[in-house]
Amino acid sequence: MTSETREAFGRIGIWSGALHASRVDDAGRAAIVEAVAELEELGYGTLWMGGSPSPEDAAALAAATRTVTVATGILSIWEHGAEEVAARVAAIDESARGRFVLGLGVSHDALAPQYAKPYSAMVDYLDALDGAARPVGSGHRVLAALGPKMLRLAADRALGAHPYLVTAEHTAEAREALGPDALLAPELSVVLDADLDRARTTARDMLATYLQLPNYTNNLLRLGFTEGDFEGGGSVRLLDALFALGDAERVRARAQEYFDAGADHIAFQVLTAGEGRAGLNLAAWRELASVFADRLQSRP
Repeated sequence: MTSETREAFGRIGIWSGALHASRVDDAGRAAIVEAVAELEELGYGTLWMGGSPSPEDAAALAAATRTVTVATGILSIWEHGAEEVAARVAAIDESARGRFVLGLGVSHDALAPQYAKPYSAMVDYLDALDGAARPVGSGHRVLAALGPKMLRLAADRALGAHPYLVTAEHTAEAREALGPDALLAPELSVVLDADLDRARTTARDMLATYLQLPNYTNNLLRLGFTEGDFEGGGSVRLLDALFALGDAERVRARAQEYFDAGADHIAFQVLTAGEGRAGLNLAAWRELASVFADRLQSRP
């Protein structure tokens, strides 16, 4: 991966499940357009569309921005055929001038009825993208990768990896598996709340869903957590390892742990009490921009 590619992603991005233009009405789409314009102006390097976005969502976000990198975080390989995706990515690239990156993942057994042999399925999908009439090559895609095999595949067949719900320790292990040249862009969930007990409650509300998915719990067990850490929505030890909790300066210190472990880029997902991950959390995104001003990109 070139220095230009790293610069295109930037050091800090925003991950949000609220950027799906295909799932909202006209007012909702207008709010998304306004929000992403401000995120771009604030200097975030990449906007990650969370929550299994569609190619249509990607096209809408690319059309609403001018300079920021737009990425899917993550498009499920079970929901969209490779030929269809390749054709849509080619169309997006024409209008976005190469700013779009296809993030791909194998999702979860509980969420995809056809889920089987995920590693082999991903290899086949990448082969199909390479062989499409309008190919999506390795320089335009990243993989959701947790375990060693998928991380190595991300290094060999993509720009790198976009791991979700991981610790700084996992980031260090991922960097070793990927090697020095591949992109490593973990998601990091943030609760901007100086009351740590309340912040942990907000984090537990989000984490509860993921503790029902073996891909995540197995990864956490590999990292040294136990079944006991999953009880009650997550132990304090687990929450403090997976989330950035507290005021903005505390979040900056937590982010530095991931950078020190080998992350090139961090995708912040902001959680808000009562709203969780659902909203356009502009106030929090502005606050993060102020404390990470030295790591954000200037815009022409």
